[in-house]
Amino acid sequence: MQFCYPARLQPDHSGEIIVSFRDLPECLTSGTDEAEALMEARDALEEAIAGRIDDGEPIPVPSRRCAGEQLIAVPPDMAAKAAFVLALRASGLSRLALARRLGVNEKVVRACSTRVTTRPPTGSIRLCAH
Repeated sequence: MQFCYPARLQPDHSGEIIVSFRDLPECLTSGTDEAEALMEARDALEEAIAGRIDDGEPIPVPSRRCAGEQLIAVPPDMAAKAAFVLALRASGLSRLALARRLGVNEKVVRACSTRVTTRPPTGSIRLCAH
């Protein structure tokens, strides 16, 4: 799956550019101009996907872009994590069961399937990249 979501950029009454994602209604941001709005949109999109991963919520398949929308890509690290989480959820396996099947410590699978702010355990970079 491509993790590129359609976004609508609309100026508000003050001239600020508001960015919204119809696939992720909780994802809303803005910028003083289009360049800043697009930069903020990427950050907001990453946070929305991370929040859904953390909360165990569904990660929607991106809709087709409609007229007037721009596609915003989820940053590669978060896209890889989202793909891993979707595959894990589809497998029906627990993190522990997957770790056992892969022959790795459960911490490796946990690092790949949750938001990690510290250095992941050894071996998880290879696992998350494939």
